[in-house]
Amino acid sequence: MNKKATVLDDAAIRRTLTRLSHEIVEKNKGIEDLVLIGVKTRGVPLATRIKSKIEDIEVASLPQGELDITLYRDDLKEVTDKHEPELKDSKLPVDISDKKVILVDDVLYTGRTVRAAMDALVDLGRPSSIQLAVLVDRGHRELPIRADYVGKNIPTSKEEVVTVRLEETDQQEEVVIYEK
Repeated sequence: MNKKATVLDDAAIRRTLTRLSHEIVEKNKGIEDLVLIGVKTRGVPLATRIKSKIEDIEVASLPQGELDITLYRDDLKEVTDKHEPELKDSKLPVDISDKKVILVDDVLYTGRTVRAAMDALVDLGRPSSIQLAVLVDRGHRELPIRADYVGKNIPTSKEEVVTVRLEETDQQEEVVIYEK
């Protein structure tokens, strides 16, 4: 794959997460009954960073969890033909029933990951609402899903690949577009 462009560097990611954090607090009129849940893998460190920024803004603690959607994927059969699915366990610090859940993920593309995440959440409780925060929205939806909070809209072709690299998982910070 050929690198086409770096669309966010470490400073831009930091600024974007700060903006998203303020938007979440503003839209929800504070953080009462709010729970942040990161979709594994890269949604988790993004949720951790947003949590930290929101706690600085509100000077209050905010629960944060991790959601493993492996068994909820609609391509599980295709994945398991190659190898066994790896379960990473969901970790929720509180009961999500009647809470406003903010799902956090790195890239919104077809919408299938978000659908799987919503299915997993509903199996764990009945939130009063589910909102979606993503670092990047690249378009090409296959399901009627949209993000409530978007870090950056990146128009792409289906022949392009958007890669998010985070310090916690990849030892570098950037969002890059590659051509296949």
